[in-house]
Parts: sequence; structure tokens; C-alpha cells
Amino acid sequence: MSTTTIRLPEELKARVAKAAEAAGTSAHNFILEAIAEKAEQAERRADFFAVAERRWAEFLETGESIPWEEARGYFKARVAGKDAKRPVARKLEP
Repeated sequence: MSTTTIRLPEELKARVAKAAEAAGTSAHNFILEAIAEKAEQAERRADFFAVAERRWAEFLETGESIPWEEARGYFKARVAGKDAKRPVARKLEP
């Protein structure tokens, strides 16, 4: 494991110490967990945007989509625990 030095303002250092104590862990572990959470958040956001870009490109290529009303009805039925026929993408009228 490598070592990285960070300089924290005294106020932030005190906040970290207090939060770590409340969480029942060390300040060091608290900071490691915070960095890991932030890295995971950035990775998930990048994945989300990659999926969105891929889907947008597919839409531009095919012109097919699902009207919001149909998608919403499908989602509401699924949330309610009902079987629902999955809507099919198609070219919509302008």
C-alpha cells in the first residue's frame, strides 16, 4: 500500500475526527472510506453517461423510442407487483 499525504485545514480535521468517533472508527479509516465512496460515485456517474450516450446514438440511428405514457404505465404496473407487457420501441409520428 502506498502513502499519500494530504493537508487538511484544522476545521476539517476536527470535523473528520468527530465524525469518525461517532462512526466508531479511526480518522484514517473514515478518510479512506470517504475517498472510496467518492471514487465509486464518479465511476457510477461515468457509467451512467456512457449508457446514456450509447442509447442516444441508438435512438439517432433507428429513430425508435417508447412514448413516456406507455413507459410510465409499465413502470407503475411493475412497482405495484403486476405482470405487465413490456412496451416495444417504434418510430413515432412527428
